[in-house]
Amino acid sequence: MPSLTSHVVAFVLRHSRKKAFASPENMRRWIAHARRKQSHAPPAWMAQRLTMRKTRIDGFPVYEIAPCANPRKRILYMHGGAYVFEITSYHWALIAEIAERTGFGVTVPIYPIAPEHDFHAMFGMVGAVYRRMLGESEAADIVFMGDSAGGNMAVVLTMMAAEEGLPLPGSHVLISPGLDMSLTNPAVVEMAPRDPWLDIPGGLEAIRLYGAGMERSDWHISPLYGDLSVLPRTLLFTGSRDLLSPDNLVFADKARAAGVEVEIVYGEGMFHVWPLIRMPEARLARDRMVAFLTEDAAETADPEAAERQKTRRDAAE
Repeated sequence: MPSLTSHVVAFVLRHSRKKAFASPENMRRWIAHARRKQSHAPPAWMAQRLTMRKTRIDGFPVYEIAPCANPRKRILYMHGGAYVFEITSYHWALIAEIAERTGFGVTVPIYPIAPEHDFHAMFGMVGAVYRRMLGESEAADIVFMGDSAGGNMAVVLTMMAAEEGLPLPGSHVLISPGLDMSLTNPAVVEMAPRDPWLDIPGGLEAIRLYGAGMERSDWHISPLYGDLSVLPRTLLFTGSRDLLSPDNLVFADKARAAGVEVEIVYGEGMFHVWPLIRMPEARLARDRMVAFLTEDAAETADPEAAERQKTRRDAAE
């Protein structure tokens, strides 16, 4: 049963954030309001607990967050925000917790967002970040992690890297990813009134603003329609009140059919990006993230142990 906290959060979202997605006009108004107040800077408390370094690529900031010097395993975290909103304190809190609990370094690109920039600027920048990481770390030691639009970017970036012949990341962690941005699945349309956060009209406007004129069925925009066989082992979080959930489940089925190992954590009664919100269900979700990431690290270091762990997981399923 969903916690009382989750019900309160859903109520607040329905009477605040969902308004941004109610219409194209509302989405543009919310973007304009966000530009006047937003900041991408990490909260001050993070510098007291973690090593932080700021660099730039293509003129945009890249933050390197680490609990220790020279961590072997690294995460490329791409934040959500419908491609039009900046990173938030919720993202930074999750990033800090994952870094502290896993010992991994986390690279956070503050990528260019729409409508000032488009798909090509976004992926030009995050692609450059990944290529720099490949010069410093083995691809198998890199995890792509993202929520919502950032989850979409993680999958698309892997597909683009495969197309370029670059080494591919060792695993994905996807939190409520947007994988079919056509938003035409009848189950998605049916879900829209039940989702306390997202809605279709404003979502389509955000896609238009960043999509650089591409069709929404193009795999660069909707990776569900791309070559899923190139994807790595994946942990995917979704929820029963998330507009994107029906397509998340379709994605998981298609990816498994293509030979990809996909684990789904399905939150009954949970809404969009629920693992980012401070509530009991999110604590359990973060525990699973940490377990997945540290299992993955152990498997990279010891292939025989990896096979034993996989056998145990398969038996448990």
